Amino acid sequence: MVNRRSFLALTAVSGLAAACRTADSRPSPPPAVDTSVPLPVPPLLHPEPDGDGVRQFELTLQAGRTEILPGLSTPTWGFNGAFLGPTLRAGRGDVVRVTVRNTLPEATSVHWHGMHLPAAMDGGPHQTVEPDAVWTPSWTVRQPAATLWYHPHPHGSTALHVYRGLAGMFILDDGEEHGLPTAYGVDDVPLVLQDKRFAADGSLAGDPLGGFYGILGDRMLANGTLNARFDVTTERVRLRILNGANARMFNLAFADGRRFHVVGNDSGLLSAPVEVDRLPLTPGERAEVVVAFAPDERVVLRTLDNGVDLAKGNFDIMSFATASELAPSPALPAHPADLPPITPPSGARVRTFTLNGRDTINSKQMDMDRIDVVVPAGATEVWEVATGGSSHNFHIHGVAFQVLEVDGAPPDASAAGYKDTVFVRSRSSARLAVRFGTDTDPARPYMYHCHILRHEDAGMMGQFVVVEPGTESGVPRTLAPGAGHHH
Repeated sequence: MVNRRSFLALTAVSGLAAACRTADSRPSPPPAVDTSVPLPVPPLLHPEPDGDGVRQFELTLQAGRTEILPGLSTPTWGFNGAFLGPTLRAGRGDVVRVTVRNTLPEATSVHWHGMHLPAAMDGGPHQTVEPDAVWTPSWTVRQPAATLWYHPHPHGSTALHVYRGLAGMFILDDGEEHGLPTAYGVDDVPLVLQDKRFAADGSLAGDPLGGFYGILGDRMLANGTLNARFDVTTERVRLRILNGANARMFNLAFADGRRFHVVGNDSGLLSAPVEVDRLPLTPGERAEVVVAFAPDERVVLRTLDNGVDLAKGNFDIMSFATASELAPSPALPAHPADLPPITPPSGARVRTFTLNGRDTINSKQMDMDRIDVVVPAGATEVWEVATGGSSHNFHIHGVAFQVLEVDGAPPDASAAGYKDTVFVRSRSSARLAVRFGTDTDPARPYMYHCHILRHEDAGMMGQFVVVEPGTESGVPRTLAPGAGHHH
């Protein structure tokens, strides 16, 4: 596990000491003049199937430098470039193969967050990719349309690797007509939101493994860009929003108070749009929203302090500038998708998880060799997640769930669809209906953990395996040597 001292040693050894400065670095320079840089749209990778019917993707993890603050160069990491990564796109029924090349000086992994796939392909801490090595996971997409993402998941180093810039979206289609904007980068726009701290020389500052939550930055980036501006050319725009931060909750609102519609969250579209004027998202959560615009507007998207410790401070994130004439958009669909509810059967297994402090679940720290939970394939269970004196969120690999209750009450309508990550504020609880897949493997686990990355790295994580029904009692609770894959 990587602590603060070993982190500093790692960056010195790798020649990237400037990539992340400790909390006693010189303070950030004054906020830059709003230059309203055009919002960069991540490149879209949607390769045609090859002769075997496989969509072949290639991702290279690499180090580079990026001008984030005007006139300054920041050491960063990225996929297929210096910072962040391309958007991958595939559809239900597609066979996907990804060639992952690690040219970084450290071992890492690539986790397909929200994807339902075999545990051996999940990209968790057991599937590390060594420097100069290649990993080629392959799976069949079996999910409805959704906005997922990919990011590193090496145990003890996830916070560092994501903070340096390793993150990208993975869009899934399902061949159905949903009535939503679909022109990528025009009226269907990915937004990767993150917060950072910078030293005076432009290098990333702060310690992702320090303090209670790690880092709450004072600069807000959209698609890796400060003071970004998106030029609106249509009456409505679909925003696919990812909270790619280490710890911050983005409590999103427009400066003019305009209302907008949530049409999807983590793992799928909603059965009906939900009108809101604010939208909270914690790390790892996604939402799809549709925003209406009028000609000749300049609208600012902000994150607002809502009293939650993870949402501290009010910050502008980016702006939207509309043309004098806007192309017509389809009407907002009354019924974006028809996703059946996840309903626990009578007598469903109930499991309880208490997130303690910043480093344990049910008073246990993560152990790479220990299996904490064994689940029969295809089961639907009830998982109850509770917190103590601090806020957390909770992510489960390889599943979709629905939030049944938050402190005994139904969730907000905007969070009532399929999810894989849920916020649980301090001294609170959430009750989840969790539907597990049918890929079985008693020797390779999936993870469940707090997605505040400093907590995940400190040990607030557990492991579960999915096995053939009726074999649960015979499954070893300790992994055999070599169960993890190192590439």
